[in-house]
Amino acid sequence: MNPSVKDVTALNNYKLQLSFTNGEKGLYDCSHLLDFGIFSELKQEEYFKQVEVVHGTIAWPHGQDICPDTLYITACVENRNI
Repeated sequence: MNPSVKDVTALNNYKLQLSFTNGEKGLYDCSHLLDFGIFSELKQEEYFKQVEVVHGTIAWPHGQDICPDTLYITACVENRNI
């Protein structure tokens, strides 16, 4: 089982700095989501910055969220091979 999100900080260019419950940190780029249905609202920078940790993952006020496994694998596991 992958760790949960412990902390999130919205950065410029639609990136998120994530901290996980196992102590790892990683960067997740949300820019590929901006033209996809419900996520298009994230194009508004002030709204994007309203991201918060909810039940071990991240979410925005209108219900957009991203699976914590996706966040961990993309932000931490895949970046180990770079």
